[in-house]
Amino acid sequence: MSKVCAVSGKKAMTGNRRSHSLRATRRKWNVNLQKVRMIVDGKPKTVRISARAMKTLKGGAKVKAAKAA
Repeated sequence: MSKVCAVSGKKAMTGNRRSHSLRATRRKWNVNLQKVRMIVDGKPKTVRISARAMKTLKGGAKVKAAKAA
């Protein structure tokens, strides 16, 4: 399974790990992926999306509900 968000397409970022003496070694920041059951094309499906994308999707649902009321 790849470490890519199904909604936003976010991937792992790379950079340097810096020690106290400022030596640089490569490191990786992985995406915070969560397994979520969503309805895709009318069928429930388990997808891996980032926590940020999940928060954005849930926030949009709250705004729609508030506007409808």
